[in-house]
Amino acid sequence: MATAAGKRNLITDVAGVRVGQAQDARIDTGVTVILPDTPVIAACAVAGGGPGTRETDLLSAGAMVDHVDAIFLSGGSAFGLGAADGVMAGLKEAGRGFSLVERPGVPPTPIVPGAILYDLANGGDKNWTGIAPYAALGLEAFKTASKDFDLGRAGAGHGARAGQHPGGTGSASAVTAEGFTVGALACVNAFGSVLMPGTDVYWAWPYELDGEFGGVRPPADFAMDPDDWGAAKVNPVLGQNTTIACVATDAPLTPAQASRIAQMALSGFSRAIRPVFAPFDGDAVFVLSTASEALPAPDPLTVTRIGELAASTLARAITRGVHEARRQSGAVA
Repeated sequence: MATAAGKRNLITDVAGVRVGQAQDARIDTGVTVILPDTPVIAACAVAGGGPGTRETDLLSAGAMVDHVDAIFLSGGSAFGLGAADGVMAGLKEAGRGFSLVERPGVPPTPIVPGAILYDLANGGDKNWTGIAPYAALGLEAFKTASKDFDLGRAGAGHGARAGQHPGGTGSASAVTAEGFTVGALACVNAFGSVLMPGTDVYWAWPYELDGEFGGVRPPADFAMDPDDWGAAKVNPVLGQNTTIACVATDAPLTPAQASRIAQMALSGFSRAIRPVFAPFDGDAVFVLSTASEALPAPDPLTVTRIGELAASTLARAITRGVHEARRQSGAVA
């Protein structure tokens, strides 16, 4: 049996993972929360020149904590980092978090890394007063976490733009012949374009499974100028941004293995977006391993396979998010 998409073709095909989303249509922004059932091994890789992140240093080698309770992705630029406060509130109420020493009356501290994208200039009424809305959106997203969730203009991708096209939230999964699962979720607000210049063909078309983003293929005589970026926000031939993502797998990983897979997963961005990792992009990806540490860690070849699947599945998730947002806007059928 060849590798195929999972039952939902979502990151939630990975056992023990749920996703919650909340958005405010008036402000044109939102929050996405990836919520594992129990604390999980995590890692992060950042490649963009303008990142906005929280708690990623905690995932570095040698840090005291290598498990997380949730990951948040948010619109709102630096204001969106406040989404973690809402997620932490939900986790605290559920009794989840890290304690160095358990003591009566001292609550555990939820570990909630995350990243933000810049949607402040993409429309909507951003003239809120008082505390920014992201903590409330984070708590709402936490409370709605489930196995099924919307793609396109939803969650952190609600107010996103992908080059000159609508951006959005996308997800995909892959299940191997041996039965381990890799899932990805991306919120796409890229400077670059996901479409090949002058076409409706996505850069990630070679990785598409079962026509999940339209099945359009490049013409046999397609050629392009290497300096033509197509429908990017700026095209040098013609004259603020970020994609943030999370990959999950049910394969048991050590923190070092999760970090290596996060590095490999970054190539999924470059398979789906051009240009990418620009000085004004904040591209970042988190990796989660939901499997029990009691299981044996995979060998280096298996880690390599998971890393490659992480990259291709992430490219599919990015493209599905934009394709669904374009469909919702009427740009594609």
